[in-house]
Amino acid sequence: QVLLVESGGGFVQAGGSLRLSCAASGRTFSTDLMGWFRRAPGKEREFVASINWSENRYYADSVKGRFTISRDNAKNTVYLQMNSLKPEDTAVYYCAAARQRSIATRTSEYDYWGQGTQVTVSS
Repeated sequence: QVLLVESGGGFVQAGGSLRLSCAASGRTFSTDLMGWFRRAPGKEREFVASINWSENRYYADSVKGRFTISRDNAKNTVYLQMNSLKPEDTAVYYCAAARQRSIATRTSEYDYWGQGTQVTVSS
């Protein structure tokens, strides 16, 4: 059974930081594209960041310069370091994996999903 389990969400004041983790199990993810998405209340799920097997990174414009995605293949884990958080970053954050892709920003391009972790940023 393939599982992606997110952790690290919580409540933080604007300007603060959080680090999300996504632990993968059930298969080897070292060659997969790993991504983070988020869904704010009343909005569609949107792309946040991705990192491929050669550690090429891609970010949504809204988080560039503030968020950093990284991966540790030995631990089958991907991270999202979020700095300078804003109230508009409040959302449920989801980890996802895409097989045999080097870049993808649409939800339909990802094969596996976690259950999500809530991030709330107060003003």
